[in-house]
Amino acid sequence: MKESSSRKKKLVVLTGAGISAESGLRTFRDSDGLWEGYEVTEVATPRGWRKNPQLVLDFYNMRRRDVGNAVPNAAHIGLAELEKDFDVHIITQNIDDLHERAGSTRVLHLHGEIFKMRSEADESLVYEIRGDISLGQLATDGTQLRPNIVWFEEPVPMIGEAIPLVRSADIFVVVGTSLVVYPAAGLVDYAPAHAPKFIVDKKIPYTSPIHNLVAIEEPASVGVNLLRERLAMLV
Repeated sequence: MKESSSRKKKLVVLTGAGISAESGLRTFRDSDGLWEGYEVTEVATPRGWRKNPQLVLDFYNMRRRDVGNAVPNAAHIGLAELEKDFDVHIITQNIDDLHERAGSTRVLHLHGEIFKMRSEADESLVYEIRGDISLGQLATDGTQLRPNIVWFEEPVPMIGEAIPLVRSADIFVVVGTSLVVYPAAGLVDYAPAHAPKFIVDKKIPYTSPIHNLVAIEEPASVGVNLLRERLAMLV
């Protein structure tokens, strides 16, 4: 008989662009400073929004269609299936909903969600959106609706919920992220020293200060399968 849910070990997983890349999504900029051919400053900053809101809306409308056409891959599904044996909490830097569609039930989006929009002035006025956001489409406070995405040069409000989660982890896992984008990259520093830690990425970043670490240098889908084999010994 398996342990009750309250006695399952808490497994906290931080995911990044590498896990969605295998579903055909590029959810973050490459080293050339471009995001799907766009300058990041033009489409992912408040300055870009003020300068050309139509361009920003067009960009995220395309991203929304891309996400709608994508499907969860083996890595998303593998993490969801870990809920059978662990109290799994996903903290993702990604704006897609592939974790949820794969079956994960506790997902915290650090950088917002592509299928939500919000008031330009009041970030608490949030609405679901499946189609396109149009210029002139207003929130209930009368201001333009914008993607509910945390842009560069904006604070990351959900980091305040993520830190206590990581601090309470029995096991901490990183999948598909370079650990260079802050404040998300700093979450690893909050993991308890005694907690087993795993990092899955096709190119493992510099991690020497991290204690109790197992590195799995593989793409997310292959790496999560190997991770599950390791975690089976910790149930």
